[in-house]
This record gives sequence, structure tokens and C-alpha cells, in this order.
Amino acid sequence: MQAERDATSLQLHEIDGIHDGLVCPTEEERATLRRVADTIPWNAYLIALVELAERFSFYGAGVVFTNFVQYPLPAGSHTGAGMRDGQSGALGKGQQASTGITTFYQFWCYAMPFLGAYVADVHLGRFNTVCVAVFVALLGHIILILAAVPGVIEHPDTSLLIFLVALVIMGLARLRSANISPLVAEQYKPTKLFVITTEDGEQVIVDPALTVSRIYLYFYLMINVGSLLGQIGMTYSEKYVGFWLAYTLPTFVFLLCPIILIIGRKRYTRAPPTGSVLATFIRLFRFAARGRWDPNPLRTYQNLTAPDFWDAAKPSQLSPAVRPAWMKFDDRWVDEVQRGLKACAVFAWFPVYWLTANQLNNNLTSQAATMTTDGLPNDILSNIDPFALIIFIPLCDFFLYPALQRRGIKFTSLRRITAGFLTGSAAMIWAAVLQYNIYQTSPCQYAAAACRDAAQRPLVSPISVWVQTPAYVLIALSEILAAITGLEYAFTKAPANMRSLVMSLFLFTSAVSAALGEGFLWLAADPLLVWNYAVMAALAGIGGGAFWVAVRKLDAQEDTLNSLSAGHVRRDGGDDINIEE
Repeated sequence: MQAERDATSLQLHEIDGIHDGLVCPTEEERATLRRVADTIPWNAYLIALVELAERFSFYGAGVVFTNFVQYPLPAGSHTGAGMRDGQSGALGKGQQASTGITTFYQFWCYAMPFLGAYVADVHLGRFNTVCVAVFVALLGHIILILAAVPGVIEHPDTSLLIFLVALVIMGLARLRSANISPLVAEQYKPTKLFVITTEDGEQVIVDPALTVSRIYLYFYLMINVGSLLGQIGMTYSEKYVGFWLAYTLPTFVFLLCPIILIIGRKRYTRAPPTGSVLATFIRLFRFAARGRWDPNPLRTYQNLTAPDFWDAAKPSQLSPAVRPAWMKFDDRWVDEVQRGLKACAVFAWFPVYWLTANQLNNNLTSQAATMTTDGLPNDILSNIDPFALIIFIPLCDFFLYPALQRRGIKFTSLRRITAGFLTGSAAMIWAAVLQYNIYQTSPCQYAAAACRDAAQRPLVSPISVWVQTPAYVLIALSEILAAITGLEYAFTKAPANMRSLVMSLFLFTSAVSAALGEGFLWLAADPLLVWNYAVMAALAGIGGGAFWVAVRKLDAQEDTLNSLSAGHVRRDGGDDINIEE
């Protein structure tokens, strides 16, 4: 074995068991040596800083959307500020309207990554697409401010129209989402396992999959630092000054995004536009599926999922005389496509998970308004979620995951996702029990959200709003286990030239969940809110169990899937299209 080696900046290629002079592990070493993550390159942190600023603006403005839509303008107010003992509001459209609008906004935001993946792959590349999206988002933020300025906010219908236009434009800017996540992970080059000796003499395996997992942990950490700072600052801005300030401050912070991107534009590792490989994938699937269709749907499913399904579509199995002209890829790219489709099958379960996590954006905020807040803004409690994430992410990285590794416990990606489902279910159980007790203690009982005295001041349950804390903490843990792992899974399992597309499919699961959430709007109001949380808990719990049953065989293939060599597809001119700049 060689002395300790730092491979952070190297592009590795496997040649006779050696990666550019670094030793590949033997089968025995794979089975016995502890695995560790590598150092994260500074370029990844710089891109994550862009995400911090963007998340500050996105969540800082978004945290007050529920109050802006649901509650009316306080008497005599021209800004919507509720001050210490009042409830901030503007449009007065009610809880179902606020839940419906925020749910639509979430759907729109997470449908746009498909467009972003297409633009990046065919025309601009990931980095340039992110830059375009930043300027579109800036326009949306400016329009959002207009919806809340004095003189406009006093006219609910006009303000609502401007507000909705702003949401549409800001959602359109989410075409960056499918690109910035792969861009941050692409700053790390190694793709194969290699062996090092640590300072204390222990031989360990550096696992690129663990490194990508670490990158996404800290990427998500930066997201939540931005979210926490933005949400806390804007809830107090809304409470004591007004909505115009809560929308203006995030806009100023957002200006950091183009500045950072411009400063680092020549330093990032950037994948150029590759041309769309979606058409090639469709042709590949149709070619592999020849002769496997059957009038019996069950038999068709068995044929399409057979272990040898992709073998007949590998170029090495075809003579040049019968090989189609569009088949300009090698066998390894077919293997990568097969792996990517397995990842997409995993993502199909995520809409059920997001139903629970999405309660943060609307119903839990509304629940807080029916409890004793002692002068706190009702939407401040949602910040427990990013605060918990900021604490738990380093704890998982430095203590929990290494401790499991040392004890030989393989807490694989699919096992973490399963645990995330179950933790999300526990959060909803807590919320359901709490909602039941709110109804029992509210002066208006099962009409808690609309409870007012003769002077139209809110009457609330004596239960302290801080009792919501366990629900937010459990949701934060579930995000570490499921959401972060989902980002990692999308990146590591996708072919290199389909990463934006596969990432957009993962993000689209949140849009699907938002659409499903619209179907539960009838539960998002008194007196049915206990059922709302109970249904979410049941869906996440049952879904988590069914998910593990469906993927447990795939879980056993984790190392094999991660060790696939990169495949290649060539343009008509013969150039390799997944070579990075």
C-alpha cells in the first residue's frame, strides 16, 4: 500500500487495478476495510454559497406567503404588519386558498426542472442555465415586492393578481434546480474506490459514493443556513414592519447569486451541452423491447423487467451490418441507462414522502396561529426545521455515519430513505395528536382557525406553540435520511450525460406530491385537520414499508451499481459528448 494520498483534484482512470498511481482495493479489502469520504473541493462550497443566497431569498419570501394570502389586512394597517398581539395578513382569502396557492406554487417550481434539464443538455450547459435562471428569478422578486407595497396591498384582488404573476415567474426560474445539484457534485472528480493509509496507520477505502453523499449533506446544510436566516428575518420583518420589507430584503440578498457566479465562472468544472440523449434512450428502449410485448399485461411486465432485457441492445451483441445508425454508444452506457432507470423506479415512491414534508409550508404554519405564541410570529416555528438540520447534518457526517461504518453496519442509501419515510410518519402522528388537543382546548373548539372575540382579536388554545417542536425536528431528520439521499441517488445512478434529466425526474416527484396534495385540500380546514395529519402519517408509514419490500433486492446491488465504468455516446461528428470541459 502507498502512503496517504489526496485524490481530491484528480480525474481517475482504472488501469490494471491502479487509478493514476493510486491503489484499487482487492475483493478482500472491499469486504474488510472501513470506507471513508474524501475531502470536498472548494469549488463545490462556492457553488453551494450561491444556493445559500438563493435559498435565503426563496424561503425568506416564501415563509410569509401563507399569512399573506390567508389572513386579512389588520385594521388600520397599510403594510400587513400584525405587531406584537395581532395577526399579520393581507389578502384574507382563508386557509384553503392559502394552502391551494402555496401547493400550486410548489408544483410549478418542481415541474420546471424538466425544462431546465432540456435547456442545459441541448443548448446552454448546466452552468449557463443556472445563470439565466438567476436573472429570471430576480425579475420575479421585483414583481413580488410590488404586490406588497402600501397603496397596492390595500386592494386584495389587485395585489393577488400581481402576487400570482410573481409566483409564476419565480417558479419558471426553478429551471436551475435540475442543474445546480449535479453541478455542485461534478466539482469532485474521482469515480472509483481507492485505498489510502490514514495518519494513525489505518488502511481505509476512499469511497466516491460516500464523498458525493458528504457533498450533498453540506449542500443541504448551506440550503438550510440560507433558509433559517431568511425565514427568521422575514417573519419578524412581516410581523413588525410589513410584507413589503419581507419581500425586499430577500431580493437584495439574492443579488449575491450573480456576483458569485461571475467571480467563479472560470474556476468551476463545467459539463458542456451534450445534445439531448432522450431520443437515443427512447430508441434504445424500443430496440430492447422488440418481441417482448404480449397481450397479457403481466407477461409483458415480466418480459420488460427480465434480467437479460438490455443485453440484446448492447452494441457488442450486434454485427456492424445490422447495428442501427443511431447506436453510437458503448455497452457501458447501456449499463448506466439500466442503473438510471432503477433509480427512477426508486423516485416513484417519493411523492408519498413529500406529502408529509410539505405540511411545513402551510398547515403546520396555520396550526401555530391557533396556539399561544407569546408574541412570536406564527410562522417563526417553521425555522426549527432548518435549525435542526444545521445541527444534525454535521452530527450525521462526523459521528452517526462513521460510527455505523466502524461497526460494520451498512446504512445504505435505500435503507436511509426507508428510515426517512418512517420518521416523516412519526412527525405527522405528533401533529395529529397535537391538533386533537388544540381542538379540545380552543375557545371555539373545532373552529379554532377562525376563533375571534367581539373585537375580532384572535382567540387561541392555551397550548404553547413550542409543543410543535418535535414535529419539526422529526421532519428535519426525515429530510436528512430521505431528501438528501434522494439527491445523492439521482447523481450517482444517472449516466453522466443524463444527470440533469434524472435530477429533474427526482425533483418532479415533489411536483407530483403537490398535485396529490391538492386532492387533500378538503382536509386542510377545521374541523378535519386531525384527519389531515393522520392520513399523512398512514401514507408515509405504509409507503415506507412497501418501499423497502420493493427495493430490498436492489439494495443488495448498491456496490455493483456504484462501480460501473462511465459509458460513452458520440455525436454525429464523432466527438464524445460526456467529456467535461
